[in-house]
Amino acid sequence: MTVLIKGGTVVNADRSMRADVLCEDGVITAVGENIDAPGGATVIDAGGQYVMPGGIDPHTHMQLPFMGTVTTEDFYSGTAAGLAGGTTMIIDFAIPNPQQNLIETYMQWREWAEKSVADYSFHVAVTWWDDSVHQDMETLVRDHGVNSFKHFMAYKGAIMANDEVLVNSFSRALELGAIPTVHAENGELVFRLQQELFEKGITGPEAHPLSRPPEVEGEAANRAIRIAEVLKVPLYIVHNSCIQSLEAITRARNEGQRVYGEVLAGHLLVDDSVYQHPDFDTAAAHVMSPPFRSEEHQKALWHGLQSGNLQTTATDHCCFCAEQKAMGKDDFRLIPNGTGGVENRMEVLWHHGVGKGRLTMNEFVAVTSTNAAQIFNIYPRKGSVSVGADADIVVWDPAATKLISAKTHHQKVEYNIFEGMEVTDCASHTLSQGKVVWADGKLNVERGAGRYVDRPPFAPYYDALKIAAQHAAPVAVKR
Repeated sequence: MTVLIKGGTVVNADRSMRADVLCEDGVITAVGENIDAPGGATVIDAGGQYVMPGGIDPHTHMQLPFMGTVTTEDFYSGTAAGLAGGTTMIIDFAIPNPQQNLIETYMQWREWAEKSVADYSFHVAVTWWDDSVHQDMETLVRDHGVNSFKHFMAYKGAIMANDEVLVNSFSRALELGAIPTVHAENGELVFRLQQELFEKGITGPEAHPLSRPPEVEGEAANRAIRIAEVLKVPLYIVHNSCIQSLEAITRARNEGQRVYGEVLAGHLLVDDSVYQHPDFDTAAAHVMSPPFRSEEHQKALWHGLQSGNLQTTATDHCCFCAEQKAMGKDDFRLIPNGTGGVENRMEVLWHHGVGKGRLTMNEFVAVTSTNAAQIFNIYPRKGSVSVGADADIVVWDPAATKLISAKTHHQKVEYNIFEGMEVTDCASHTLSQGKVVWADGKLNVERGAGRYVDRPPFAPYYDALKIAAQHAAPVAVKR
């Protein structure tokens, strides 16, 4: 398929320019002015619109078995919803149960993801440790294009990784040129606070944020950062929600450490008052970890994006319906953790970021696409409108308006955390692999069209780490 995007302004992370974009056989083949349309090409009139790299959501959970149930969103519906909002690639998580083989887990997720309509990749979680995990990490990196490993510092008794696991896995990731990622919450403290609140008779969703205060996130973030510092390994901290974790990241980066931070659109825009809602279903719909925070934390997170101390935006898209959330009707600890957002991330971040002067257009592209592509070593194949890149493109209409609602969204869940939010500017067209999959408010997707994206090890920051390690290598004293 050949598509010519005509008359728009190309916006990349580094610069903007007036240019046409020609896409042939799934790849961008020309970017420049006055490109003539080849015979039979589909021509998109992008006059007055912006042409940007498709979004990369580096944190989703499609078809996730969790807390005794499975998310309502599978890889087909979830990637389709993403395309409707301009997200053309997701990085999901293959999460083994305790003692479950990593390769077996990864292969199971690959099978589930075969129905994807957009490109995808996987982080693989390390939830336990022995010699088989040590070997499987190498196999995943060498043979399966995995270059990131996830560690949950929360969820005691299930998938929580203790410090021994962190040290072993971080060290192995360093050897393999992969990057460790962490969910930073002190699981022991969360467990204790959950017990205390329940025993006091505070059993509803309002107890959820009380059991996971900012301090438990800040402590875990700092601990993971200091372990990484000692081992001289890069680190990526997912879904930062509070001042305390941001301060830990900022301090480490100011000290020269290779630490990267992710923030969710929800944590930037939804505050903790939702847990006080008198309707259980409404309050429970917002139960996720870390929880939504007060406005002072939101303000700090925006500043983190503006300063560059937070580099990526994600959703932690993990949908459970009202019936599933009701499993915790009498015990907040049993409410499945997760919310949606993959369809709306781009438009709410543009509206509240670019539209309110918090971000430039180029910064928007960086935090929604390019930075993730660079950190996870798939740039410039992804995250760039340039010759040779995959033709994953979103055409952004600054004149468009949209009222976000569960009644009209494509996400497979009956609520939306951005319900009733009116946004200006959103996707008029989305291209995936050079095919127009979203246009005029309609999806045109093919089940199974999504490709698994290999992510090679040893991203460029590893070059600097290697040189730094050589200069800092210990030397025995000659006596």
